[in-house]
Order: sequence, then structure tokens, then C-alpha cells
Amino acid sequence: MAYKTFAAIDVGSYELAMKIFEISTKNGIKEIDHIRHRIELGTDSYHTGKISNERVDELCRILREFTEIMKSYKVDAYKAYGTSAIRETKNALILLDQIHMGTGIKIEVLSNSEQRFLDYKSVAAKGQAFQNVIEKSTAFIDIGGGSIQLSLFDKDSLVTSQNIRPGVLRMREELANVSYRSYQLDEIVEEMICDRLESFRKMFMSNRKIQNIILVDDYVSLILQRDFLETKKKGYVDVRTFLEFVDTLKKKKAREIALSLGLAQENIALLHLSALLLKHMIQVLGAEMLWAPGVSICDGMAYEYAERTKLVAPEKCGVHNFEQDILACARDINRRYQGSEERTREREEIVLTIFDHMKKIHGLTKRDRLLLQLAAILCECGRYISLVNVAQSSYSIILSTEIIGLSHVEREIVANVVKYTAEEFDYYATLGRAAFIDRETYLRIAKLTAIIRLSAGLDISHRGKFRQIKITSKEDKMILTVETNADMTLELGLFGKCTTLFEEVYNMKPVMKQKKI
Repeated sequence: MAYKTFAAIDVGSYELAMKIFEISTKNGIKEIDHIRHRIELGTDSYHTGKISNERVDELCRILREFTEIMKSYKVDAYKAYGTSAIRETKNALILLDQIHMGTGIKIEVLSNSEQRFLDYKSVAAKGQAFQNVIEKSTAFIDIGGGSIQLSLFDKDSLVTSQNIRPGVLRMREELANVSYRSYQLDEIVEEMICDRLESFRKMFMSNRKIQNIILVDDYVSLILQRDFLETKKKGYVDVRTFLEFVDTLKKKKAREIALSLGLAQENIALLHLSALLLKHMIQVLGAEMLWAPGVSICDGMAYEYAERTKLVAPEKCGVHNFEQDILACARDINRRYQGSEERTREREEIVLTIFDHMKKIHGLTKRDRLLLQLAAILCECGRYISLVNVAQSSYSIILSTEIIGLSHVEREIVANVVKYTAEEFDYYATLGRAAFIDRETYLRIAKLTAIIRLSAGLDISHRGKFRQIKITSKEDKMILTVETNADMTLELGLFGKCTTLFEEVYNMKPVMKQKKI
């Protein structure tokens, strides 16, 4: 039986965790160990922007212990990810080098959207249990130390995902400067988050009723997984029962709660904040049922490793189309900025047809195809801000808006492709220096921009004059034949202005022809 031993390390805001997995074709993904150490990196990072030398020393000591544990399990591969505490550290590069030199462990820093996407994948890996929940209108709530991710599903499709601050650790640090009595905490938490929740409700929930909530956090989830609420099914609880539990927390001291729940007393403050945050989100969402699957980002890391190595068949690690979720988030942005959905669909079809025809020419990947499709969806969202500076406005919107599942570099690629759809293309000496883009990324931008510019030349009037396009290549020419009876005088006349970059990038001349039907 083929199997691999994999270690997933999460360098979080208030905890350093490692899970060891055995991944095999027969048994799928199996957790065999889980080690956790409390270390509040976020207390330093959120307050001063730097992590103290004392905490760095402690972090390195724990990571060296992790390396010995990995040796004992004969781990084949590992991944170590840092989240918001390291992401918001001013001297992150220096810190990561210190850790690598001191422990041998290389930590990669995730963007918020990458982090939340891994959490999301960890839940999706639950397979049928996940599918059963999202069949009904569902909210996915991911409560971290620095922030909260709130995502909405409708008919098992992701429709939006938004980041909200603060998270539990950041909130605790902010409250350290507030003088209040324990009975006031509920109201104070509501005041700190209600404005953002109300904005979310107005923007995304005007015609939507939420029935289920999926929760990922480190505290309330633990309560449900240990079935302290004595529900019919572990991890599941009706909202009414949960809210009654939250109310009981108000009446008890931290030591009493810790004893009754079997938790360390130092965790109770964050448990209480997590429960109150969830309470107020439930009240806004109006949900009926809460499910805490008891997973963490480490499970998502194992899922990705299993996918990448193809050790596990899709049915063994949960079948879900994550690419469609990324596209759904982009379409939600397009709708929010009042983009034409029909025109967007037409543009998607054109660019993907060109991309697929050029597989042997451009050397790009399936992931690049997705980025091109995202650019096609988002290239006109800037019209909402300016009808003159559409490209620049679209660029700003894309870089300011999280698209779950995309890295910062990928978002930069999409934003630049959109920008250069209409603006003069910058050569590497200018673009690379300005945006800190490496040569490989620059070439990806250039190739994708050339394709989307070419597609724009086929529909200059934005009137959707054709439905079908056929592409043939002959020597150094690419013939694009549109099938339509519409008047294509404008497009045929101005097409050449949109092909300059394509000819430069691919050394191939596009020729547009019309076939009347």
C-alpha cells in the first residue's frame, strides 16, 4: 500500500500547532498525532508590529521539538505556514530567516485569502457531511486571532467571502485599554462589531435567509466536539441551545468555566470572546443550526498535499469544485460593481477559446487559465467608479478586494492584466520595479494581457455581435473567424490596434474575419 507521512505546522496568532498525517490510497487522510503549544505571537505583532526576541526564542525552541517529533514519525514531507501574526510583523523577512537558520524549518506566510481558503478546504474534506450542510443556505464563519472570515453559500455554491476585524486575540488586546465590568462585555463586543455586521447584512443578505452555520475556530468548536452541550450529534447544535450556553458564561467566573469544560483557564477569555462574536453573527444571520466540524488549517494543508501528490482519490478526500468557488467570488464582485453579467459571460468564452487554442504556444498552466478568466470577469468593474479611468479603477478594486483562494501574487497578476487591457503595457524595467514582480510573473502578465487585449478587439462596441468564434493557425498567422450577420465594420477597422502586444509576445499576427450565417 502506497502511503506518505506528512506534517502540517501552523504558526498562528496564539498557538503553534503540528498535525501528523498518514496519507494513503486505501485509507485516505488519517490524523495520527496533534501537538499544540500556546504562544501568543499576535500579542506582540498586533500591538507593536514586531515579535519580541523572547517569543522568537520560544518559537524556535518549540519548532526544534517539532523537528524531533517529525524524525520519530519518519515524515516524508512537511509544510509550515504563518498567518496574521507573522503577516503583520514589520520585519517578517528577517524573522523568517532567523527561524530557518535556527530550526531548519522554512515558514511560508499566507495571505488572508490563502489562509481562509485552506480552512475552507479542511471543512470540504469532510465530504458528504459538508455537502449535506451546504445544500441549504449556509454561512461559513472562520474566527481567527486577527480577524473573522464570513462566507455565504447558496444552493451549495459560494456566493461571497468577506474579511471582518477584529478577531479574538486582537479584540482582547484592544479591550485591555477599556475599563469595563464583566456584565458589560456582551454589549461592548456587539458595539465593536455591529457596524461591520450591519454593513455585511445590507450588502449581501437583502434577499437571503441563512439556515446553517459552519464554524471554524479554536474554542467554541472544541466545546461542540467534546459534546459538552450534550447534543444528539457531536459537533452539531441548534442555535437556541448554543445561545443559552453563551448566556450561562456571563454568570460564571473564568476558573469555574475552566473546571466545568476541562479547559486551561488562560483559554477562557478567548473562548468567551469567540462565543460572543458568534452570538452576534448568529443574530444578524438568523441561522437555525450550527456545525463545528473540529478541523483546522492543518487539515487543509494535508488535503492540498494529498491533492498535489495524487495519493488519494478525489472521493477519499471530499469532492468539491474549489475553482468554481473562486470564480463565484469574482462574479460577486462584478455584480456588486454593477457589471453586465451577459457581456462578462461572452468575454469569458472568447478569452478561454483563444487560450485553449494556444496551449502549445503560450506554455501557460491551468491555473493561468483561471487567472485569465478572473480578469475577464473583473475587467470592467471600475466603470462603477469612473467611465474614463476604467482600467486603473478596476486595478484598484481588485487589489483592495480579497478573492478567496488567490495569493497576493495571483491577485497582482489579475489586477495588472485588467489594467493593461486598456492602458499602455509597461516593460519589465518599469512594471517589475514598481510592483516588485519577478520575471516569471511578468511574462505571465504579458501573455495573459496579450490574449485579453485580443479578445477586446473582437467586441469593441460591447454589443455582443457574435456568439461563435473559430480559430485556426497557419504559419505565423492566427485566423479568428466570427460567425455573425451583424455589422462588424467598427471591429474590422480597429482590430489592428488591439493586436500589437499579441504580435510582440507571441510572434504571431492575428487576423479577424467575418463569416455571415
